[in-house]
Amino acid sequence: MPPLTSLHLRHLLRHYHLSSPPPPTTFSLCFTPIHLPKTPALPFRLSQRPFSSSQTLNPNNAESPDPAIAQSLSTEISRDPNTDPLSISERLQLSFSHLTKNNALTPSLVLQTLKLSPDAGRTVIGFHHWLIKDSNFMQNDESLAIFVDYFGRRKDFKASHDLLIEGKSVAGVKCFESMIDRLVRAGRTTQVIGFFERMERDYGFKRDKKSLTFVVQKLCENGYASYAEKMVKNLANEIFPDDGICDLLIKGWCVDGKLEEAKRLAGEMYRGGFEIGTMAFNAMLDCVCKLCREKDPFRLESEVEKVLMEMDIRGVPRNVETFNVLISNLCKVRRTEDAMKLYSRIGEWGCCPDETTFLVLIRSLYQAARVGEGG
Repeated sequence: MPPLTSLHLRHLLRHYHLSSPPPPTTFSLCFTPIHLPKTPALPFRLSQRPFSSSQTLNPNNAESPDPAIAQSLSTEISRDPNTDPLSISERLQLSFSHLTKNNALTPSLVLQTLKLSPDAGRTVIGFHHWLIKDSNFMQNDESLAIFVDYFGRRKDFKASHDLLIEGKSVAGVKCFESMIDRLVRAGRTTQVIGFFERMERDYGFKRDKKSLTFVVQKLCENGYASYAEKMVKNLANEIFPDDGICDLLIKGWCVDGKLEEAKRLAGEMYRGGFEIGTMAFNAMLDCVCKLCREKDPFRLESEVEKVLMEMDIRGVPRNVETFNVLISNLCKVRRTEDAMKLYSRIGEWGCCPDETTFLVLIRSLYQAARVGEGG
């Protein structure tokens, strides 16, 4: 079955409304517009995306590599190095020199080869050395990041470090993001902080608000809000945080399920003259809903009202993500009628539902057996 588009989902929701209109709901949640925006508010989107080696290549420029060539290269670099007196670079030159002449060694081919070689280990260093000796292979930040990510996935950060030292002249944002991403995923929080401290000296990476924001984002996404907050406070004299960093920290505490810490930090931020944005309030709203679902579902409405009222008092606008959080959590406690009623009022706040809104509602409607199979 092809994926549902927004038009399909709108059709299904319209079908539901026409066939069985929802009765009046008791779920008010202070939904009387106080700050009605004149234009639709868009959901908050982080400026940085989680790094993946598959994102280093521009899809408009990268040609699809020959699977047979990638497999042959993978087979060679995955061989036991002790079974052949020649080094991996020498073996590759003997067997694949024709690739260098035909300019076939592209970053996309390298990426595909490494994907097929998860157990090649440090033999991949020899593969890298063979590549950069080829005058036709253009090593840059993106191509080097593929190797940094490969060793980071294996938690071989010594190899990643060595590659960054060797490639210092070309290493840039992609390599930085890859190293941070892999260190955080591996739970090496202390190493992350140490890496940030010395990265300008050792690798030439710029220490600024943009790079700090990326580190904070990664730490908070992966459950290390306490490390992120401590790091931000320790660096405040050098890199003063902005509202975006504060929002990320609050969201990080909410990801950890620590609502009181999020509220504490929000209070500190307000006292420090910062403005807490919609993203942070949405995170607290979601955290409140999750905690109520786990501990006392009957308190869901009253606790949500407190957060929404705080948003109104602070003049923080609601966006579609605010509604998605509420609709999703209502559906999780099987209050689909209330979720549908809320959906019908999104426009009152100048917001438009997105595909997430429709997917959550359609899933809940199907689970409640309220629309015919297949729409």
